Order: sequence, then C-alpha cells, then structure tokens
Amino acid sequence: MTIAGNGPIWLAGAGNMGGAMLRGWLGAGVEAARVLVIRPSGAAVDGGVQVLKSPPPDGEMPAVLVLAMKPQKLDEAVPALAPMVGEGTLVVSVLAGVEVASLAKRFPRHRGIVRVMPNTPVAIGKGVALLHADARTDAATRAEAEELARPLGLTEWIPDETLFGAATALSGCGPAFLFRFIDAMAKAGAKLGLDEAQAARLALATVEGAALLAAGSDENPARLADRVASPGGSTRAGLNVLDEGAALDRLMASVLKASFDRNEEMAAAAR
Repeated sequence: MTIAGNGPIWLAGAGNMGGAMLRGWLGAGVEAARVLVIRPSGAAVDGGVQVLKSPPPDGEMPAVLVLAMKPQKLDEAVPALAPMVGEGTLVVSVLAGVEVASLAKRFPRHRGIVRVMPNTPVAIGKGVALLHADARTDAATRAEAEELARPLGLTEWIPDETLFGAATALSGCGPAFLFRFIDAMAKAGAKLGLDEAQAARLALATVEGAALLAAGSDENPARLADRVASPGGSTRAGLNVLDEGAALDRLMASVLKASFDRNEEMAAAAR
C-alpha cells in the first residue's frame, strides 16, 4: 500500500499510541521494511519492524518523521532527531499539547509540520485521527499527512489550532472515558446480583451494539435513547437518574474540561 510516498517512515516512540498507529499501518498493508522505530529501550515491536535505540548515523533521511514519544520527552529526543530531518522530511507529531510553532523551533528544517492526534482504536482501523497544519503547509503535504491517517479510521481536519485541544479531549482521550463507563456498567450489574464475568460480557456487548446502531442511524444518540425508553418503563427510570439536573452532561463537561486544561498546560510548557 502506498502511504505518504515510498520513502522511509521513522516512528520515534512506540508506546500505546505509537504502537497503535504502527499496527494500524501494518494492518493496512504498509511494508514493515519501510518503517524504522526509534525508542531508547530498543525493545522489539510486532510485525518485523526494525528497532534502533537512536537514529542511524548514516543512510537515507526519513520521508516522514512521526513524533510519538511522551510530550515531556520531546526535548530529550530533539538533539538526535533534528539533524536527521531535512527539507524533504514531513514531520508528523502526535504529541498532545505541543503546537506547530513549538515544533518548528525544534525542527527548523522540514517539508511541513502536521499535528495528528489519533486515539487507541486506530490499532484496528476504527479510530479517529485529528489533523492540523498551519497556513504555510501546502495542499500536497496536507494530502500526504492525511494518507498516513486515513487507514487508521475517521480523519478530521481542525483548521483552528486553538480548538485542537478541545477535539483532543473529546476523541483523543474519549476511549479511556468510554472504557471506564463500560467497567462501571459491569460493576453496577454485578451489584444487582449478576456474575462479574457475565456482567462484563453483557456491558461490553451492549456498548458495542449500541455504538454500531448509532453509527448507522440518521438520528442523533439523544433521540435514539428516547426511542428505547417507553413512558413509565424501566429504561426511562434509569434515564431519569442521568437526566436529573443534567447530571451526565455536567459530568462529561467536567471530564473534558480537565483534559483540555491539561493540554493547555503542556502547550505552555513546550513553548
């Protein structure tokens, strides 16, 4: 599969998010020989991809450099990576909170810089990948970055970088919040007397089916919830708890605001 040309792709960092992206690319047909993982531990990754502890001292510069280490580790990695980035390199960053201007200071030579924020379901091609590039990035470079993201799931451009943190809080952090919700449903079922393992299976299958139904429906999720709930029925009784004082809306607003605020803090630290 041709993604972002045919040149080398360097993946700096292969933890949860970097590893998920790598699995998504390999699953989409990207040849393992085209990818080089750079991680200080040197720990192997799946798929037969070469791993080095530091960039190779010679050889072809990367066509694409993907920054996927922890944001706090960026400045530790820059001295080794920046000299290897040339005018033909597209720098793609999945570092939460690190703005394009902050990246440009650290990588002054580049063909373009694009922020991409995936979420963990990209590992199975069912994720969300948010993209942002500044106005100086040409259409061809944007298209190349989108090629990298497209096999991973839904791709959405965020034109205004000031909104990137909000979108990250929603879709980038969102799977963790949903996992917690599934776990809470299972625990609640167990408290009603169900076997714990069975409650976990039921909660997971219920959320999976509901998500697929919502994705295939022309109606919004709020309307779908009302369709399930008959007046005076058991579903309506449960919804009344969630709806009282907009309890669920207020909870999710607080959750996303906390994630957004942390993104802003990391952006300020990287400037």
